[in-house]
Amino acid sequence: MNYGIIVAAGKSERIGPNVDKAFLNLGTKPVLAYSLAAFQACDEIQGIILVVRKDRVDAAKALAQVYGYHKVKQVIAGGAQRQDSVMNGLDALGDEVDLVAVHDGARPCVTPALIAETLASARKFGSGVAAVKIMDTIKEVDRGLSVKKTVDRTKLWAVQTPQTFQRELLRDAYRKVVKAKATVTDESSALELVGAEVHLVSSSWSNLKITVPDDLKSAALLLGL
Repeated sequence: MNYGIIVAAGKSERIGPNVDKAFLNLGTKPVLAYSLAAFQACDEIQGIILVVRKDRVDAAKALAQVYGYHKVKQVIAGGAQRQDSVMNGLDALGDEVDLVAVHDGARPCVTPALIAETLASARKFGSGVAAVKIMDTIKEVDRGLSVKKTVDRTKLWAVQTPQTFQRELLRDAYRKVVKAKATVTDESSALELVGAEVHLVSSSWSNLKITVPDDLKSAALLLGL
């Protein structure tokens, strides 16, 4: 059985104070609704754990009900950091779950096809992480705006979500993260920390994350809203 953990419990500090970007309007729906719709439409996903801010649990339950996202099995509160929210989601999964796809609720342009591709990779290799190859020239900056050097972009990829793993592999990685008192910003970093291989799945720049207000305009264009 395959589950998705959709994480929307962040503080959204870069988009504005006291703003929950997951519930901002994008067209006629909240941002979060589009990620839920993609996971709902993916035939290989049997259930969804939705992780939101504590004060948004009731609103998220209502959202799932209004739009008919019946694959949402639980809506739970997140933690202080992303890794805490993901671990809360993992703790909500039953032993019957084999693969888990972790996705940012602020990435509304994800497609069922991309979700399925990450699941196929995780089934074969243990992991399947959406990513795109860096095309721009990248500069490493020392202090201020002074360039220290140009980084070799041929080996660089920008990692996105969904990030999909065999459930026990991800759970074990997070246990070790906690034991090491480490902080990771995504699931693939947790696996790297414990020396596990991470396999990438080629994605698209259209799978953007809502981070600043202009991203809402870009997402609306990409979604045809």
